[in-house]
Amino acid sequence: MRCRSITARSLALHSGMAVLGGLAYMGIELLWRGRTHWTMGVLGGVCFVLIGLLDEVQEHPPLPLQMLQGAAIVTGLELLVGLVVNRWLGWGVWDYSDMPCNLWGQVCPQFSAAWFGLSFVAVKVENLLHWLLKGGKSCENSEK
Repeated sequence: MRCRSITARSLALHSGMAVLGGLAYMGIELLWRGRTHWTMGVLGGVCFVLIGLLDEVQEHPPLPLQMLQGAAIVTGLELLVGLVVNRWLGWGVWDYSDMPCNLWGQVCPQFSAAWFGLSFVAVKVENLLHWLLKGGKSCENSEK
């Protein structure tokens, strides 16, 4: 049974989660490449929230399906944002041109595989945050 709904509280909660997800992604980028950009914080936050919402809007699909959907969400948004910030605005935030099978230097299968793995972490962390904010109660118990 679904226990999450769209309310002012849930919007505030997901906005906070977007900030946490964005900061976490920027931290991962700093560790991986030694630099990041504010657009990666925005993109990471949006992706974190959307991956978390998969569990809510689909009535708890299997984790591997959420991971596959998460990788598709991140890859699609990365392509869209990359075309805007890298190709159109020329900011040069990232460039995968040297990666095999890349698309316009903005996405590649290697990073899509990484997003698959990071989607596992995003699903688990997002669920944990919801659980903690409900005082350790599951959705079913919180409605009783």
